[in-house]
Amino acid sequence: MEYNDIELVHLVSEQDEVAKDALYKKYNYIIDIIMAKYKKVFYVLNMDVNEVRQDAMLAFSDALVRYSNEKDTSLATFISLVIERKVQNCIRSADTIKNKKYNERYSLDYEYEAFNKPLLEIIGDADADPLVKISSKETYNELTSKIKGLLSPFEYEVYELLISGFTYTDIAKILEKEPKQIDNTIQRLRTKIKELI
Repeated sequence: MEYNDIELVHLVSEQDEVAKDALYKKYNYIIDIIMAKYKKVFYVLNMDVNEVRQDAMLAFSDALVRYSNEKDTSLATFISLVIERKVQNCIRSADTIKNKKYNERYSLDYEYEAFNKPLLEIIGDADADPLVKISSKETYNELTSKIKGLLSPFEYEVYELLISGFTYTDIAKILEKEPKQIDNTIQRLRTKIKELI
């Protein structure tokens, strides 16, 4: 008997390993797409690719548990977004560790004669003002809300994947659509967003 994705996700929530394996076989290509996308970053940061893949698989399992058919996105899109965020967090963590080791060589308190100020002031974040950050976040949330209201559910799904850095061919694979259809959708949503802005 064939089950649809929603039924399989429900079975997964009841600890059904067969359902979990079926969904993994159907959507494991998403992990491959995301891993290929960040291959150069893994190399530059000297990351253990197998370890990142394990984290991606854990994120896949997490996506199956957290998915609800009441969400505005398909299961494939939701899995993609959860895995993408997990991989990005792994990269951020590796980058932070690498930068920490690199920056330990420099004292933030050393005063540079050319600037007449310590390194901390030279490289300080001008946008560190919390009011600026709050204002920017409110503007971003308002814009995101307007974009969501402007686009069709399918366009918004494509938009979410697009802003997460997926190419139109990756999006076509994830959403099981023709690349030309995704390309047309991207052109349409770009036009709509330009008119909004």
